Amino acid sequence: MTERTHDDWLALAAKIEPATTAWIGGPVPSLSGATRTTVNPATGAVLAEVAECDEHDVDAAVAAARRAFEGGAWSAASPRDRAAVLHRIARKIEEHVEELALLDSLDAGKRIADTLAIDAPGSAAILRWYAESLDKVYGEVAPTGAADLAVVTREPLGVVAAVVPWNYPLEMAIWKIAPALAAGNSVILKPAEDSPLSALRLAGLAAEAGLPDGVLSVVPGAGPVVGRALGRHRGVDVVTFTGSTSTGQLFQQYAGQSNLKQVWLEAGGKSAVVVLDDVADLDAVADGVAAGIFTNTGQVCSATSRLVVQRGVADELVQRVVARASAINVGDPLDPATGMGPVVSERQAARVLALMETGAAQAREAHGGGLVPGMPAPTYVRPQVLLGVDPDAPIAQTEVFGPVLSVHVVDTVDEAVAVANGTPYALAAGLWTDSLSRAHGVARRLRAGTVSVNCVDALDVATPFGGFGQSGYGRDLSLHALDKFTGLKTTWIHHG
Repeated sequence: MTERTHDDWLALAAKIEPATTAWIGGPVPSLSGATRTTVNPATGAVLAEVAECDEHDVDAAVAAARRAFEGGAWSAASPRDRAAVLHRIARKIEEHVEELALLDSLDAGKRIADTLAIDAPGSAAILRWYAESLDKVYGEVAPTGAADLAVVTREPLGVVAAVVPWNYPLEMAIWKIAPALAAGNSVILKPAEDSPLSALRLAGLAAEAGLPDGVLSVVPGAGPVVGRALGRHRGVDVVTFTGSTSTGQLFQQYAGQSNLKQVWLEAGGKSAVVVLDDVADLDAVADGVAAGIFTNTGQVCSATSRLVVQRGVADELVQRVVARASAINVGDPLDPATGMGPVVSERQAARVLALMETGAAQAREAHGGGLVPGMPAPTYVRPQVLLGVDPDAPIAQTEVFGPVLSVHVVDTVDEAVAVANGTPYALAAGLWTDSLSRAHGVARRLRAGTVSVNCVDALDVATPFGGFGQSGYGRDLSLHALDKFTGLKTTWIHHG
């Protein structure tokens, strides 16, 4: 593929025509006829008027999903047949990789360099991985007496509601959809209000690839309306959610108020990166620390937003991190040379700016922060590094979901571990050390679902992703994700 220039991407963006209807057995407007305006955060320009669904559309999607599940065209298909369709969907994504990358960049303000190299092709790769896994996941035969046979099989659960965030619109959807579909379920996807466009396009591509009607629906709309309706619907068997802790708590309530559906949560984070005083290559560490918080404008649930560093290397490392933050080129996400794009919306920008102001007041010293002047929309914020922050200060305990790094200098390894573990979240952590024994020992003590040692936010489809505490439970990715979308069934045969 020829590498495209900034002008190339602008020209393509001018021509793109997003899908705007819901998808329930095909493209359909909302039953009420209502729409919601989706806006390009990089420019403030209107992208599209997207169907704004409500409880009645959710009822229609659940009915379609249930019919498809009970009809068996997908749920009863052989693993090999389901795998073939998943491969075809992956191929469709690959054929439309630029379009999907551009939709996410326009809709969420993501750098085209990231959506083109990571998000869109990564989504296809995840689909292929689950397609390949289907004929390699076996049932069990339990030990019994000679006159009995007990077989344990994994059965699809039925209708899965997937509620996803705006920071990785396509890829987060695939994290949920791929294992749920692979297991034989029907899926209703609710994309985030700020970034529905790639999900709507995905539904069309899946239909072109041969996914039966009703197996995948996309229902855009407000979280308090569509999300609540899915959470409370007695026809939904599973909710899988990525987003804020407070919204995750609501889904647990909805399940208790309805049918005790399973709820799988990947919620907030306030991850720490611990740097020990034995590290020699501080430039490599500074690169990692900066990437851990400033990637995707800090809008990453596992972003390492707290730097916990031993005093012996603190001054030199902090100088390097501040220099890297100030050198980041904040600009148009369609420019491949841009280092950091805007946040997803003016609303999110206002929240981040307020927290930056609060953080600066709580810190001994603040570098950066605030709006970038002269930009086409008030969504471009400068990276901020806060020095001398008390570990219990609100800025050190609150998930900003923006490019804000708080620095905590400690003397001992025990103190570093205590500070790193000192929030209600436990999603991810980073650790930099040149000592193998320290790497093992400290990583074991860090309370997090993933600990990245001498690297940044380690992630692969083969390994589970998720956390503990107020970061939620359950796991995305890996074979363990299939646990969320299947139930164990025992068939006991007495033949003596």
